[in-house]
Amino acid sequence: MTVGAAAPDIASWPPLDEGKRAFGQQLLDWAADDGGARPRLCLVRGPEGSGKSHLLAWFLAGAAGHPRTTVHATVPAEGLTAQTFAWELGRQLGYGPLSPARLLDRLNRDQRPLLLLVPDAHRAGAGPADLPAADPATLVADLLEPLLSLPRLRAAVETADAGLLPADGAETIDLGGHAAAPPGHRSPGDAGFEELLAAVPRTPEGRPDWSRAPGPVRRHILDAALRAHGPEAAVRGLLADPGFLVHGSATALTALLADERVPAPGSLRQVWRRAAPELTAHHTDGAGRAALLHAAAVGTDPVLAEFLRPLAQRHWWNAVWARPDLPVAALALVPGEERRLVAADATGRLRTYDLDTGAPAGAIGSPPAVRPGSVAARDARSLLLLDQTGTLLPVWPEDDAAAEAVLGHIAEHHGAAALTAVDCEVTALGGDPGSPYAVVGDRGGSLHLWSLGGGQDAPHSCRVHEQPVRAATCLRVAPDGPALVFSAALDGSVRLWATSAEPMPVPVEQRPYLATALAAAGTPAGPVLAVAWSDAELHLWHVPSGRMRALPLLHACHALALTSLGVLVLGGPDGLYAVRLRLDTLWEA
Repeated sequence: MTVGAAAPDIASWPPLDEGKRAFGQQLLDWAADDGGARPRLCLVRGPEGSGKSHLLAWFLAGAAGHPRTTVHATVPAEGLTAQTFAWELGRQLGYGPLSPARLLDRLNRDQRPLLLLVPDAHRAGAGPADLPAADPATLVADLLEPLLSLPRLRAAVETADAGLLPADGAETIDLGGHAAAPPGHRSPGDAGFEELLAAVPRTPEGRPDWSRAPGPVRRHILDAALRAHGPEAAVRGLLADPGFLVHGSATALTALLADERVPAPGSLRQVWRRAAPELTAHHTDGAGRAALLHAAAVGTDPVLAEFLRPLAQRHWWNAVWARPDLPVAALALVPGEERRLVAADATGRLRTYDLDTGAPAGAIGSPPAVRPGSVAARDARSLLLLDQTGTLLPVWPEDDAAAEAVLGHIAEHHGAAALTAVDCEVTALGGDPGSPYAVVGDRGGSLHLWSLGGGQDAPHSCRVHEQPVRAATCLRVAPDGPALVFSAALDGSVRLWATSAEPMPVPVEQRPYLATALAAAGTPAGPVLAVAWSDAELHLWHVPSGRMRALPLLHACHALALTSLGVLVLGGPDGLYAVRLRLDTLWEA
């Protein structure tokens, strides 16, 4: 226990039955000992009905009020495999959904002391009973024991199985006793497939209406189908029903589809694997789950995508088109041509695409041996390209002397500056979707605004960050007004600089992650900023009000473009994707 620190008082927790106070005090004393005198594993054991879950819930209810008992993540293990448990733990710790191996690596590098609660470890596992993933011991061996080997991590784990985790060297709270279930009591998990299916309401056409099915039925019916006589037909019927894919247990579906022996219709297995990390994130809204699954199906499984489209379109975002065959390194809208998009692949090839369909619209001459990082367009044929070496490269058609002069001057200006000071090396480039402007960010944290139309010998410059700039974009909201310049730095800060004044004194956003791309647009709802983050989130900011909405990312995002009508294009190594935002409802509670 930390010397000089007062132990939290059990009286400050919610009331606890007199018969459980001694157990509560033991759990509290274990959690409060952050000095290493007690074991890092606390086993909360007892038979069904003995109050294990209630004890953990009681502790969690009061723990946040005391720094030494703060719980950093609570992951109920019922129905989870090592993979789905790792996704949820990664989300709660702020890493985003990670595989077990990547999660352990990330935790090994995390310097924070962490306290975890794991209710129902004995109920872990999902999928066909003959596979290891269905056995709670697999979660223990593959994830819980490796987690407990990390020196800065402690965990309180609930289990009814005395042999699931070794008690040697662990703090053990054994509630003992037995609270028998009432005579004739059956849990939903005991019911058969036909019984559960009969409890699902029907549509006027006679199909199962999974949106109105009882929660326990949606959670347990897939397990019941696996136990049914002739399980193939029962399982096949559920997998072929888009309504069940939207409303059924995402963790159970994930475990089932991980079994390659199970036939899956169309490209469902590929689609589900893409969407599963987000589908398992407790999305309870049917339209939200449909939007996620639809986004994963567009460009991969057209039949499933068409079934899901009407429900997905009720959500505040939905996929428009997808080009998974087109890895992208950089994106830019063409000023004055909102239906035209410029994209650069990893080899530096530059092409334009139709924004409504994603179809190719033309090629642009590309400099040789380029590894593009970002791009800013002057028009459909001339642009600035930032190479990953930090070099600005101008691209123009041979017959456009004006573009050659303007873009060449900007590239020469920053090239000469980088030769004189390392802080002047260019690290970011962004454009304005509506006007021929570009913003250049450098290693010293400064931003430099240029007109790509010409007329500037030097940029409008300001030091905005203390760290190197990673991404930048700009937006001129009125032809004669100031530009809004948004930028993200290596320290996880996103800042706003209105060029008529000093930068805002506080960041728009500050996170312990890296911003991987920025885009901004003037919309009927006002200026909007999009920020893609390394933890698989995309934040949409309504600039006038400071309201934010998070959109889950299904793919790695290295480049963004946003139109005034709310079409958001995301690019990265997994392809090029477009979604439509409902700007009228985007920031509603």
